[in-house]
Amino acid sequence: MASISLSLSPNPNHLYNDTVFSPQSHFLRRVATVSTLSGRHLNNKTSLSTSPEKYRREKVAAVRMSSTVSDSHSYDVVVVGAGIIGLSIARQLLNGSDLSVAVVDAAVPCSGATGAGQGYIWMVHKVPGSEKWELATRSLELWEKFAEDVKHQGMDPQEVLGWKKTGSLLVGKTSQEMAALKEKVEQLLKAGLKAELLSSTQLQEVEPALVIGEEGGAAFLPDDYQLDARRSVAYIEKENRKYATEGRYREYYNQPLTGLLRSESGKVEAVQTSKNLLYSKKAIVIATGCWTGSLMQELIKDLDIEFDVPVKPRKGHLLVIENFNSFKLNHGLMEVGYVGHQDATRQPSAETETLSVSMTATMDTSGNLVLGSSRQFVGFNTKISEHIINQIWERAGEFFPSLRKLLLTDLEKTREVRVGLRPFMPGGKPMIGLVPGLSNVFLAAGHEGEGLSLALGTAEMVADMVLGNPTKVDNAPYALHTLSS
Repeated sequence: MASISLSLSPNPNHLYNDTVFSPQSHFLRRVATVSTLSGRHLNNKTSLSTSPEKYRREKVAAVRMSSTVSDSHSYDVVVVGAGIIGLSIARQLLNGSDLSVAVVDAAVPCSGATGAGQGYIWMVHKVPGSEKWELATRSLELWEKFAEDVKHQGMDPQEVLGWKKTGSLLVGKTSQEMAALKEKVEQLLKAGLKAELLSSTQLQEVEPALVIGEEGGAAFLPDDYQLDARRSVAYIEKENRKYATEGRYREYYNQPLTGLLRSESGKVEAVQTSKNLLYSKKAIVIATGCWTGSLMQELIKDLDIEFDVPVKPRKGHLLVIENFNSFKLNHGLMEVGYVGHQDATRQPSAETETLSVSMTATMDTSGNLVLGSSRQFVGFNTKISEHIINQIWERAGEFFPSLRKLLLTDLEKTREVRVGLRPFMPGGKPMIGLVPGLSNVFLAAGHEGEGLSLALGTAEMVADMVLGNPTKVDNAPYALHTLSS
């Protein structure tokens, strides 16, 4: 059975900036070696379904290095990871300071969770008063400002970012689910958001293709948004590259991180990639998604630091039916059970993959129907599972009966399967802050399922910490701690 998977080609302009800073002349006494866990090295036309195992286990021998290493460059900040989090941090630093920034990635942008996501900027499934609420609301405010800035420059945010106010529907089928949704709407209203509880009849009027039974209904937030992650990342890259002519920005793609170099004082002075030695005058930011846990284990294994980064990969599938015209969706939809699956913190045993499938449905600005989603712990395996794709299709059919009239096998030529590895964190909160024991290394990871929606708030928080400014959002809930603290 054929599947169409997302193909990625390395950016031909990844060395866009020809300006190179002079390397520092410090003698570095120590190298922490790492495996290529910070991402997958993708060749031209490599599918997201390709297993990363062959890319991530090769060790780099520890060698004593000095300033005589060739291809060395110097920046104020080096950001490791070119997903939506890493590129947004670079953008925030470039726009909000005069610092120079390098972005490093083992692959290319959108080769991880960012490129495989559904692209919703929703508040309907978030919890007012929770530790993430302030960061979520600040991020939404920054996304709205971003879209307005694009508009003020004479461009269409929908075209540039895939940005559209679709509103969102959190859907329930039973009386128990409706009781929970009623409470949810009341919470959202108290938090100052526009929210409404729709009955089954009202829901049928706004989404005719959706059938949920007489007991069902939905929590409706009219001001939620949808965006296209790939378009947004491409635009952020384009904006970042404007600073290249000033000597303030450069990208190092398809270059896995292989080590951290420390001075006699213990400060991390530089990162070593497979091709370059990149000195950092001020800070290093690790934003490598699901690879962050394994990467940090390698980076600190020979240091006198007891520190755990429990970020793990949680695999997800999305099914995209291109140019879908059997029906139209007017809003983004998610079944209420998705929230429980997203918040689940149970780790898998050796015998189980802990698969869950929940209905999510959106229609992007190109007219493609995007259906999800699955969650499972299978390590770094990104192979497409036809069994899971069939489960997603069947689950969607329970909410959209007209899909049952279509055979998935008949849609092979117009379907795309996206497989990504979400950065799972026990407890559901990302880790954002200074790495204990390393005075100039920051970490931003663990945003499972919320990377896009929390990206701009995270970027602002990290930039403020790097610059020594007060953070707009309390960063205490996301702070990193040693195991003894």
